[in-house]
Amino acid sequence: MDAASPADSSIPISHLARAAYCPRQLYYARRDDDHEPPPEVAAVRDLAFAYERHRTATDETLRKLPIAVAPGDYRANLASLAEREDYERLAAPSEREAFLRGRDCHGIVHKLLEPDTAPDAGGGPAGGEPDDPTGDGERGSPPTPTVVSPGDPPPQGVWEPQRVRAVAVAKALAWERERAVPRALVEYPAHGVVRTVRLTTRNKSAYRRTLWTVRSMAGVPARVRDAAKCDACEYRERCGTKTRSLKTLLGLG
Repeated sequence: MDAASPADSSIPISHLARAAYCPRQLYYARRDDDHEPPPEVAAVRDLAFAYERHRTATDETLRKLPIAVAPGDYRANLASLAEREDYERLAAPSEREAFLRGRDCHGIVHKLLEPDTAPDAGGGPAGGEPDDPTGDGERGSPPTPTVVSPGDPPPQGVWEPQRVRAVAVAKALAWERERAVPRALVEYPAHGVVRTVRLTTRNKSAYRRTLWTVRSMAGVPARVRDAAKCDACEYRERCGTKTRSLKTLLGLG
């Protein structure tokens, strides 16, 4: 039998994010062919493409939007966001909803930020930046993939599912472009907050563990020991039901 091609073994990036949250949740989503996000998710993600418009929006306008903080706080967060060096590209990305196919995973990246400088004839990028600022053996800045999360950010950093997803899109983009992509961004547009995920050893290890979990999944995974996760899970009722048949016990139900 021929060996499986990379396309055959490639895993959807959304599956990795679910498995990072709870492998058992991924099992139910696969079983029920339930992979579409709720309708309200799209409304929150749309906020990530309207930062510039909402920076000066009135309280009345902002209250009609699915933001998670008070209008004044939202404008303040967007004002801080506008101070980022990459703000213009965040507000008007080069590509939106781009499909990526990497060696191990494939899926949608919500934004793709292309570098705004290019190498000049003198050997360095325009604007006086040094050669190879990323240390990846190539001149110029790499593109930056962005994941848009409809949820709330943690006090620092990003939640594990978004961290795994960010590494996944960076690796898929790196595979397509045949160059290193050392970071990705996670946006929490309901708060007007953007966080950076670098491809550190720790973050890549979390990605590889999740990849292994999905590939080795057989039957129903064990329940997680985190009541907070269960409270927020749409499968909590059926997940909490005791198995009653041999078919279910074997993961065939």
